[in-house]
Amino acid sequence: MSEKLQQLKQQVCSNIDQAKSHFYRLSKDIWSCPELAYEEKQSHDMLVKFFNEEKGWNVESHFTLETAFRATWGPTGGKDGDPVVNIGFLCEYDALPGIGHACGHNLIAEVGAAAAVGLKTLLESMSDCPVRTKVTVLGTPAEEAGGGKVDMLREGAFEDLDVVFMAHPSQEDATYLPDVAEHDVIVKYRGRASHAAAYPWEGVNALDAAVLAYNSLSVLRQQLKPDWRIHGIIKHGGVKPNIIPDYTELEYYLRTPSRKDLPTIRAKAEMCFRSAAMATGCQVDVLFAKNEFHNILRNTTLQDLYEVNGKALGMEFTTDEEVLSNSSGSTDFGNVTFAVPGIHPYFYIGSDALNHTEEYNTAAGAEKAQFYTLRAAKALAMTALDVLFCPTLLQRVKNEFKERELEEKLSKPKQSVNDTLGDKESPGTLKQ
Repeated sequence: MSEKLQQLKQQVCSNIDQAKSHFYRLSKDIWSCPELAYEEKQSHDMLVKFFNEEKGWNVESHFTLETAFRATWGPTGGKDGDPVVNIGFLCEYDALPGIGHACGHNLIAEVGAAAAVGLKTLLESMSDCPVRTKVTVLGTPAEEAGGGKVDMLREGAFEDLDVVFMAHPSQEDATYLPDVAEHDVIVKYRGRASHAAAYPWEGVNALDAAVLAYNSLSVLRQQLKPDWRIHGIIKHGGVKPNIIPDYTELEYYLRTPSRKDLPTIRAKAEMCFRSAAMATGCQVDVLFAKNEFHNILRNTTLQDLYEVNGKALGMEFTTDEEVLSNSSGSTDFGNVTFAVPGIHPYFYIGSDALNHTEEYNTAAGAEKAQFYTLRAAKALAMTALDVLFCPTLLQRVKNEFKERELEEKLSKPKQSVNDTLGDKESPGTLKQ
């Protein structure tokens, strides 16, 4: 690393430290008013106000979605043919029902804001920056439910970014964890109510359909690949024991390591849902979510840069093979990585509590988490400097992105449900 780049990295870290109380206040305010997906009005307004109060940002509230925003700094186009490198940072800020910011999205918002402000403050003070740079912050709502980034991708929000960064709180520092592809589904069964003791033969039992589907999926797991997951609940099972249920509702998540396998697991699950309706005489609505989440398309060039910078700041990255190889949760950032090269590292926050618990919500709002959160922001900003001040690195990042994207397109899809049945005209076959 050149001495000048090292000095710039030290300066960007200093910029973040100088405003640390400002970042903590933003994070704490978001933590104090947890809001669910697509309803993050106060959090949206807090972040918009934050960037409006910072000098030099062009802020667009309600950008593509009601609770999304965009803040940009830098040139809007090339000068005399000179290209502009657009560095993106993402903020998440939706919470979980009942347990608030138990996934630490207030810290994700803080990391994105701190990294962007630290980088922008450095770049605007330089008179000899070798690359015309634009810094973009996107506020991306509804990660926990719905997939706001997928909505924003559809609207072109990521089209002009060259690279994109965000970091997620966890129990360890890791450059990558295998977030998997996912699709959610709601299943509604409608039967006919009747007195369960006096004349049950007049009823059509929607609970029988839900239970039959639940059991069918449990049996199906034996035929699923080891790293595929189907898990769900009966959200509504009836009203009273002496009334044959005329309405029940299931909610399921379907997960596979790669997005290319989602059609197959979807078809298998849908046959279980529909056959249960057929067996019980119920009507059924199988409602797949508008957005599916994709697996993360890795970029090891960016990951390696982040790891070097993180280690320089004192991060101790996990080497636990079980942690690094097991399928984890799912995120709509995966969809972003198929459009723009990016990274989604995980960072320790000073607590061993597990995500999606009340204990993690407490940890995410604690002052103790601040050192670790801002350390992750510094590592992201330092990685952005690597990309900006070494053009060959940026090209390597883009080349790897294209190669992995091509590999994904050329990889053969898994065995289809029709092939499994061995009869393409079989009555139970579902068209996808």
